[in-house]
Amino acid sequence: MNKPLAHLLFWLFGALCFTPWLSAPVAMLLGMVVAATTGVPTGIDTSAWVKRLLGIAIVALGFGMQVDSALQVTGDYLGLIIVSIVATLLAAWGLWRWLGLDAKTGVLIGSGTAICGGSAIAAVAPAIRARNDQIAIAIGCVFTLNAVALLVFPVLGRLFGLSPEIFGVWAAVAIHDTSSVVGAAEAFHDDALVTATTLKLARALWIIPLAFGAAWLYQRHQSVAERAVRKTSVPWFLVGYVISMLIATYLPQGEVVYGFLFSGGKLILVFCLFLVGTHLTLAKIRQAAGKPMLLATLLWLLIAGGSLLWLLR
Repeated sequence: MNKPLAHLLFWLFGALCFTPWLSAPVAMLLGMVVAATTGVPTGIDTSAWVKRLLGIAIVALGFGMQVDSALQVTGDYLGLIIVSIVATLLAAWGLWRWLGLDAKTGVLIGSGTAICGGSAIAAVAPAIRARNDQIAIAIGCVFTLNAVALLVFPVLGRLFGLSPEIFGVWAAVAIHDTSSVVGAAEAFHDDALVTATTLKLARALWIIPLAFGAAWLYQRHQSVAERAVRKTSVPWFLVGYVISMLIATYLPQGEVVYGFLFSGGKLILVFCLFLVGTHLTLAKIRQAAGKPMLLATLLWLLIAGGSLLWLLR
């Protein structure tokens, strides 16, 4: 396909994401169609776009949350977050040994499943001196399961009759990356979206002790530990999300503006999921196949099933 037509189709699909007719899961599927057919036009760095736009979307979503509600939700489910992280990491340790998988790939997949997908993998990788191929395999596994979760979780949530709050908690605990968490919650219900975003960002903070722990276990010399510390800085969008909540809570006069920003954040999120879908190629899926994908799937089923049972007990 010629380049002008590839650009036209890419931006046409992208523009549809800012209409009310396209949900987050469908947007991601369109991105996968682009990846399988025309490909992303040259000169468009979708990874950089996702990183920036997802942060903006999360800050905008903060205007839909009140501080007291955020504190209550986080406190109510803090035990679930801690137990799920610890249980997933311990299960990863046992399963990668049982499968005969190399330890570093196992650590990366376990970290990405336990906390925050690709962000956790990126933070832990330098601490354990992981090779590029090990990082790529771990990210490929997590990314593939993110795509599945985005499509399947809203369906399962309705099948089980989950309330928006319970679904939001489940998505925040059981889905890897922030983009898929908020995408699945947005597809389910607006109330699920604010709960999922708040808890997901609280869960993401555990990247910091995880990376420090990995550095302590695996470090070979001081420079490795220093690189790990640099990777664990607090994401700017997390700070922005808190500021948005504070503004929406203590300056209620701007309620109309806050509603507009919240709606805009949801549209940006849908576009981010379209961009994420453009990365899911058959080559990446094949690269993650085999024992790494089996490990990632078993861990994902553990955290998804276990957290759901916890919430329904």
